[in-house]
Amino acid sequence: MDSSFTTAGARIHYEQIGTGGPNIIFLHYWGGSSRTWRHVTERLADQARCISVDLRGWGRSVALDDRYDLEAMADDVMALAEGLNLDSYFLVGHSMGGKVAQIVARRAPAALAGVVLVAPSPPGGMAVPADVRAGMLASYQSPAGVEQALAVLTHQALAEEDKQQVLADTLQGAPQAKAYWTDAGMLADIGAVAGITAPVLIVVGEQDQVERVAVLRPVYARVLPRADFRTLAGTGHLAPLEAPEAVAQACAEFVSALA
Repeated sequence: MDSSFTTAGARIHYEQIGTGGPNIIFLHYWGGSSRTWRHVTERLADQARCISVDLRGWGRSVALDDRYDLEAMADDVMALAEGLNLDSYFLVGHSMGGKVAQIVARRAPAALAGVVLVAPSPPGGMAVPADVRAGMLASYQSPAGVEQALAVLTHQALAEEDKQQVLADTLQGAPQAKAYWTDAGMLADIGAVAGITAPVLIVVGEQDQVERVAVLRPVYARVLPRADFRTLAGTGHLAPLEAPEAVAQACAEFVSALA
C-alpha cells in the first residue's frame, strides 16, 4: 500500500505490507528507494508490519525545505513513526540508510525496540578522496554510469527487473540528494553512537567492496561492542537485492527474539 506523510520539512512517501506483528521501518541506500526492500518485506509480511520509506530526495519523497542532510532524514523517520502512532518499532537501515538509523538510535526514542544495520556506512565517516567521490557522483548521472557502479556494488548478478529498478531509482534521485552524500554525508561524523542502548544487529556481505567486513567489524567492535555481527556469504553491497532471503531471515530472527 502506497502512502505519504508530511513532516516539518518534507513530504515522505512510504509503502506498507503486512498488518500484524511488530512494526519494522526500512531505510534504503544512496541511490535506492522504498522499492529496494520489496523482496525482503514480501518475505516478512506474514509476521510483521513492514514500512519501507523513500528518504527525502529519493523515490517519491520531496524535501520541502531543501534539506538533504542525514539529521533531516532522521527527523523524518521519527516524525513518521510518531505520526503512525507506533508505540514500538524496529529500524532496518542499509548503507546510507544505516547511517540514518544510527542517528535515530543515538537519539534513543522510547519506542525504538532494536536496529538492524545492513552494510552500514560507519558513524565516523568514510575517508574517501575528493576525486573518488566526484567519480561516484558522476556515475549516478547516466544509465551507463549506474551500470558501471553496479559492477562495484554487487557480487551476484541482479535479475533484469531488479537491475532496471536500480537504474530508475538512481537516475530519478534529486540532484541535491545525490550531491549531499558525496559532498558531506559519507564524510560526516554522526557522533557518539556508543551511547546507543537499543539492541543492534549488523549484517554485511562477505564480498562487499563498499563497506568491507574487514573495516566494519573492528569499527563496530569498538563503538558498539554489544552488537551482533553477521556476514552473508557470496554477497556484495546490495544485500537486500542480492540476498533478500538471508536478509529477511536475519531480520526475522532478530525481531522475534526481542518482540
